[in-house]
Amino acid sequence: MAETVTHADDAPDADLTPPPRRGRRTALIAAAVAVVAAVAVSGALELGGGGNERPGAPPRAGSVVPVTRATLTERTTVEGRWGYGTELPLPVKATGTVTWLPEQGAIVARGEELLRVDDRPVTLMYGTLPMYRPLGLTPPEDSGNPADDGSGGEQETPEKPERNRDGTSPNPSGSPAPHGAGTRRDTGSSPLPREMRGMDVMQFETNLAALGYTGFTVDERFTTSTARAVERWQKSLGIAPTGTVGVGDVIYSAGRVRIGQPGTRLGSTVGENTLTYTGTARKVTVDASAPDASWAVRGAKVTVELPDGTPVPGEVASIGKQATTAEGGGGGDGSGRPATVPVTITVEDQKSVGQLESGPVTVEYVGREVKDVLAVPVAALVALAEGGHGLETEAGEFVAVRTGLFADGDVEVSGPAVREGMRVRIPE
Repeated sequence: MAETVTHADDAPDADLTPPPRRGRRTALIAAAVAVVAAVAVSGALELGGGGNERPGAPPRAGSVVPVTRATLTERTTVEGRWGYGTELPLPVKATGTVTWLPEQGAIVARGEELLRVDDRPVTLMYGTLPMYRPLGLTPPEDSGNPADDGSGGEQETPEKPERNRDGTSPNPSGSPAPHGAGTRRDTGSSPLPREMRGMDVMQFETNLAALGYTGFTVDERFTTSTARAVERWQKSLGIAPTGTVGVGDVIYSAGRVRIGQPGTRLGSTVGENTLTYTGTARKVTVDASAPDASWAVRGAKVTVELPDGTPVPGEVASIGKQATTAEGGGGGDGSGRPATVPVTITVEDQKSVGQLESGPVTVEYVGREVKDVLAVPVAALVALAEGGHGLETEAGEFVAVRTGLFADGDVEVSGPAVREGMRVRIPE
């Protein structure tokens, strides 16, 4: 512990001189008040939030507080945007004229119409595999080969019995025909259609069954039973029951979609940006400074403060892979604006945010955290004349301390003379 020396010039008038120990404390505080105020303001304003909140109002000047063991958490805020995220174009593969479009903001679920092309509905289904080919039963190739029944083998049909000129049977006794007789390879009959197979078949059949059209096995085989279910589904849509699903009849997404800004008008030809969509869950997008984006880790917990001041819990869902610079700035051009990376934050409890669809929000995240450290209110720090910071004990003695993390109006302190439970005074 360093002894603090006061000079005669610093002493107050004789008639106002307090006891010697009190005078030394007053002189020390007067000399250090500017530094202490700067430290207190810096600690209070630069950092917010903490894992060990002290109840009640800040300690009053002259009061005595204990040194406590706590967890201090540094929290930082960044600005974000509340909304449904970036609008993406729907992969419309139907060709023709747009005859109906949904309203912007409409929610479309499985089995519902996304739009109509040539007055034919384009339906939403759930899945990750895009629609890349028509689905249905396909006829075998007309190559003169034996008919393919879908199993890969040849199909045999009964041979018509031979007759005598008078119409009688050459084998009137009805005895069995010789081995190999009585059947023949049928190469002239109509071949059976072949089953289509693939994961896209299973994906479509899963949706068909979820919509209530059953009577088939959900697997990778498009069978005649599947075709009959497709016909029932097509009748419900008001289109011809062909049993075949066209490549432009269905669009897949991971779930329900929210319709965005249309890229065309009724009567126009279908194009790449005919219709856009987003997910149905509102989220936060933050353009985080690339040098300071270490907090943006998938799964990290954050707090989102809505425009009305309501805090709601959020979670980092994704981080962009590529940093971008603001137009005319950043990237070492001398503008002082660093490159940013997009960070998407989800809010699980969508009801907690009410009806707000868009607007600016503030995101608070944990920067640093120290656990099981000694801490005091920032206001308890005093600047020692010989340099550094110290604490004044309840008995009026000063002890030197090292400061660590500032958070929530508290500061981490350490030193050989500091111990948990020690009571220190808030300078007047």
